[in-house]
Amino acid sequence: MGSDFVCFLFDNGSFRADSTRSLRRLAGRLAARLGHPVRAVSLLHSTRVPAAELDQEPAQLLEPALDAWFAEHPEGRALLLPLFFGPSGALTEYVPERLASLRARHPRAQAVLAEALILPGEEPVELAAALADRVRATAAERGWKRPKVVLCDHGTPQRAVTAVRDRLGAYLACALHGEAEAVAVASMERREGDEYAFNEPLLAKLLASPPFDAGEVVVALQFLSPGRHAGPGGDVAEICAHAEAAAAERGCPLSTAMTATLADDPRVDEILARRAGPARARLDAPDLE
Repeated sequence: MGSDFVCFLFDNGSFRADSTRSLRRLAGRLAARLGHPVRAVSLLHSTRVPAAELDQEPAQLLEPALDAWFAEHPEGRALLLPLFFGPSGALTEYVPERLASLRARHPRAQAVLAEALILPGEEPVELAAALADRVRATAAERGWKRPKVVLCDHGTPQRAVTAVRDRLGAYLACALHGEAEAVAVASMERREGDEYAFNEPLLAKLLASPPFDAGEVVVALQFLSPGRHAGPGGDVAEICAHAEAAAAERGCPLSTAMTATLADDPRVDEILARRAGPARARLDAPDLE
């Protein structure tokens, strides 16, 4: 790839600096693996983080960053590498719409969107193994032998994304066979309405239901970076704290512990490098439209 090529690693974005710092670390590791610079950007939110919290380097959003790069490189080629578990609306709707707008402004430029971490029908063995290792580490820190385990994602309006969670949960249960008393999946939140019931159970409800309403429970975070949801003092931690308080009132002590997020795991690096390969090949194809 020459000077007309750029690679943007992007996430959804967060109001917390920890998320942007995590993304930048990952971009640095990927750059070393792929042999070309990788820029860390977000779709939304991250530009609200004060630059002082980011070593005086303000966060960037994908569309304006790509727009500026194409303005400097009218025939440039861009590889967009998503840090997403599955086919969220950001990848199926938002980014394609933004790319269509960019192509209208930069008709000679080329941009290719790589695929998400988990492909449809793919066996998510590596990510399940990464989650299992985090569960083991968290249990060991607490001195727990056979805890119950809940794989918790954010929740989504996309049924296909929840299917990714459920498949990942099944593989996590296999990876922890004999090491966990029980394994279940849950979402942090969901939209109102029966049409979004596929997100159930919610984490708050699961932690109020046997057997997860008492004893030792590891909440395995299906989140890639820390932020206001998965970070310290975030939404998931608050849900767990409320569940523990409610259990104490019932006289059934509940202890919860959250795992670390996944973006720092080398298996994520490996998967992203694999996703980059086919997208780079498409950029090299002479018939790319």
